[in-house]
Amino acid sequence: MKIILPEKISRKMILGLQKASSREIGGILLGEHVNENEFLVSDITIQRIRGGFAIFERLIQEIVEPLKKFFAKTHHNYKRFNYLGEWHSHPSFVLQPSSTDDSTMKEMIDDVDFGANFVVLMIVKLSSYNKLEGTVTVYRNGNGSQPAELVLSKEDLKDA
Repeated sequence: MKIILPEKISRKMILGLQKASSREIGGILLGEHVNENEFLVSDITIQRIRGGFAIFERLIQEIVEPLKKFFAKTHHNYKRFNYLGEWHSHPSFVLQPSSTDDSTMKEMIDDVDFGANFVVLMIVKLSSYNKLEGTVTVYRNGNGSQPAELVLSKEDLKDA
């Protein structure tokens, strides 16, 4: 699977990461299915509270309105535009899911009420040159997890 992160979204993440400094921050990934196994991140949320040096806990109430707005904007075309997953930073650690990250994502995808075929976890941080670095892991119901390709696009595709 390929996850494309347009420059506009990268800049939004970079600003949030700069403000958070050594605290973990994160949010959700909203995107568009553009080709087979290829998704374009259209928008993200950034939750700046509840992050610490080695932990980030997403608050459900922080994502309800952004989800409603995204679905209204995309005319509720859930096959093409949908929630892709979560993102958060590891400013002081490797760009791999922690055991807590793994168990949280597996619980999410294994929840029958969740209703998704997969969920993405993107982990990011700033390099020493303030460039965005990241990895993507895809979780599938019953199939565990696997790495995916993260493409940091130099252009803003489809006015993301």
